[in-house]
Amino acid sequence: MKLHVNTIGQGRPFVILHGFLGMGDNWKTLGKMFSDEGYEVHLLDQRNHGKSPHSDEFNYQLLVEDLKEYCSENNLKHIVLLGHSMGGKTAMLAATLYPDLIDKLIIVDIAPKYYEPHHQQILKGLTLLDEADLSSRREAESLMADYVPDKPTQLFLLKNLQRDGKENFKLKINLPALKSNIDNIGEGLSEEKSYDGATLFIKGGKSGYIKLPEDEALIKKHFPNSEIVPIDGAGHWVHAENQKEFFKQVMRFI
Repeated sequence: MKLHVNTIGQGRPFVILHGFLGMGDNWKTLGKMFSDEGYEVHLLDQRNHGKSPHSDEFNYQLLVEDLKEYCSENNLKHIVLLGHSMGGKTAMLAATLYPDLIDKLIIVDIAPKYYEPHHQQILKGLTLLDEADLSSRREAESLMADYVPDKPTQLFLLKNLQRDGKENFKLKINLPALKSNIDNIGEGLSEEKSYDGATLFIKGGKSGYIKLPEDEALIKKHFPNSEIVPIDGAGHWVHAENQKEFFKQVMRFI
């Protein structure tokens, strides 16, 4: 599958994979910051997200093959690979399957364990948006407020809206495929898979996605050459909520 990408800068290849219901553009500010440090940053839209093609099939094996295909077509080798949440799951599996592709691995606020489906309210709100005849973003915000009261999360999700012609709005994401494959989103890394390369796990200090010390043994089992760094004052969107410290920790590592 030919993924949509926004490439920033020149230098060592640095590939960033967004989270569930996100897109590469969510990382544009940090992408520019990394490019200023001598990296060619590739902000990918994973399948069924952003401007990338839609498909009825959606699982981590396919997301990894999409990534591998992109890197092969663009002659990217020894990449820095960063993945947040769902993108982190893709990055973890990619590292275990294609270790020679990766120089440094960065996993943001996700562990290699199984997560119960927990996006039901968000998906209900997005379904309502998808079915509504929306003529303004204000109208969309009002509809989403009943399902997602947190304003920053609302704004993050509403980035998926785009104009359909001159009058109305539609969702960029392939919502039906994401809903029908929702059980795949929380899939854990299978027991036998591991990656020996240098790996940084970044945990949002206020987030419960990585639990310390409970998840440390599992992380070390799959990624023995890893370190886990909590970032204070940040939740699951740690890169947005404490951008300065996030950038500092990534640059220290790479």
